[in-house]
Amino acid sequence: MKRISAAPDAPAPVGPYSQAVVSGNLVFTAGQIPTDSSGQQPEDFERQVRQTLLNLEANLRAAGSDFDHVIKVNGYLTDPSQLETFNRVYVELLGHAPPARTTVCVALWGVTLEIDCIAELVADK
Repeated sequence: MKRISAAPDAPAPVGPYSQAVVSGNLVFTAGQIPTDSSGQQPEDFERQVRQTLLNLEANLRAAGSDFDHVIKVNGYLTDPSQLETFNRVYVELLGHAPPARTTVCVALWGVTLEIDCIAELVADK
């Protein structure tokens, strides 16, 4: 088992957890939030979704995977009215080969969304 405690191109974790864990041929990511490496969050929701997905992608790369190998995504939003914007940005980055996905509305600590995923390792990495 391989643990990615902090991906080089993503914000540091905000708690005692691994950003990603590789087990066998699978990568399991921790939930990513819309902060950049300085700890700041974009103001508008569309940019928050984009930043969260970029953080997720950075963790996948550090673990040896990428968006083309994502199997399952879990999205957590704080407001049902965010779904249309979430979907629009999501399709830009993951719409070429959409994985299975669950999206729910929940209460979160200080952020408007969180996203995690399961992916396969890239064979040549």
